[in-house]
Amino acid sequence: MSVEHILQHHKDIMAAHQEKKPSEERKHKSTQNDTRTSQVQWGRAWEVDWFSLASILFLLMFAPLIVYYFIMSCDQYQCSLTDPLIDLLTGNKHLSDIWNKTPILTYRAACIYTLWVAFQMLLYLFIPDFCHKFLPGYVGGVQEGAVTPAGVVNKYEINGLQAWIITHVLWFANAYYFHWFSPTIIFDNWIPLLWCANVLGYAVSTFAMIKSYFFPTNAEDCKFTGNFFYDYMMGIEFNPRIGKWFDFKLFFNGRPGIVAWTLINLSYAAKQQELYGQVTNSMILVNVLQGIYVLDFFWNEAWYLKTIDICHDHFGWYLGWGDCVWLPYLYTLQGLYLVYHPVQLYTANAIGILMLGLIGYYIFRMTNHQKDLFRRTNGNCKIWGKKPEYIECSYMSVDGTKYYSKLMTSGFWGWARHFNYTGDLMGSLAYCLTCGFEHILPYFYIVYMTILLTHRCIRDEHRCFSKYGKDWKRYTAAVPYRLIPGIF
Repeated sequence: MSVEHILQHHKDIMAAHQEKKPSEERKHKSTQNDTRTSQVQWGRAWEVDWFSLASILFLLMFAPLIVYYFIMSCDQYQCSLTDPLIDLLTGNKHLSDIWNKTPILTYRAACIYTLWVAFQMLLYLFIPDFCHKFLPGYVGGVQEGAVTPAGVVNKYEINGLQAWIITHVLWFANAYYFHWFSPTIIFDNWIPLLWCANVLGYAVSTFAMIKSYFFPTNAEDCKFTGNFFYDYMMGIEFNPRIGKWFDFKLFFNGRPGIVAWTLINLSYAAKQQELYGQVTNSMILVNVLQGIYVLDFFWNEAWYLKTIDICHDHFGWYLGWGDCVWLPYLYTLQGLYLVYHPVQLYTANAIGILMLGLIGYYIFRMTNHQKDLFRRTNGNCKIWGKKPEYIECSYMSVDGTKYYSKLMTSGFWGWARHFNYTGDLMGSLAYCLTCGFEHILPYFYIVYMTILLTHRCIRDEHRCFSKYGKDWKRYTAAVPYRLIPGIF
């Protein structure tokens, strides 16, 4: 979504059941064994090969530099990604010149960031959800997660939508009534806040690693490879917690980064208004389309408990730093770019981009809805008005028990094997198109998402083939395309 963000759409397309077992016993044992099986297929490694280690070292060294380079390019070079390199290569500037012009960490930024994180922790820990009591269809309050490899079922207080609403009500109340601070406060302190976000990202990642050695929440849910760098990045502990309710993964995946996402865009819009006397339609589009994505995340936060981020990923630098720094700084590049280069789109172009974003969102949401409906009913439902078709597959769990799964080949899942990703990419492209074509910087998001999701397709399918064998070949023959029907 984490970095993956986004990433709230990565559940397996299956409805597992074991034969020759009474229904309740079958359901319970299937859940536990399927969790063990999926951990073999989906969990992080016990051992580290040289390629994984090289990738880990590359990301640890260069991911923070990539974020800095993008933000610095906007601050000092009007969002040009090539001009800094040209200056350095031609000798017009030295690295020290660029660094000396970079705003430093300030006391004001440290206070802002500390208050922000503390406020989100307060909303997360001390205000039980009330939205589920009056919003039809919304699932909030105390919910159970999936069974961990150690057999633990964690409980979560799902109150992200409530936190988002309270935060934004206070934001608008300040902007239009109280005037405690300027709505441009985030943009005005953007680089000093970057240093604060890095401090928190590294601090929480380091703390999580130390905690896993000395006081893990559940020692049986820890994975040690013996390689410091891999363990630091990918995490050791599965569900690190402090107390009963503060869950590191749920808090840092959803708050403070994703709640801040829409506030950051609003601050960009306020800065546009301050500088140019108007907010362009492109900036409005960015706020609306990304706002829909954020609201969708919090509306489906209970569903997020069953995705790879929560069910399979361990908590390390990848999630800790990624959610604090990578997500809020690189996922909001379109709004930042539009502060420096305001784009007023032709009405037809604006409508076209809006439609692309909305259609992409519809595909993303409906594809996941079809999958969830199919899983919940074990295929006893209707997809597009008729009973869904599927391929029944079998697999063996680690204890040698045979299980069966159903892979749907109807609806959007009959068009492509990962059509939810296609919808996601359409939305990502819409964000970028709002910025025009003068600079490549705002298109980083669609390039990044295309690489990420294409790699995820290939990786997931390799694991599915390992799990299902010849049955997976039958499925890919029935649904031959990964993302784009007729093409790929």
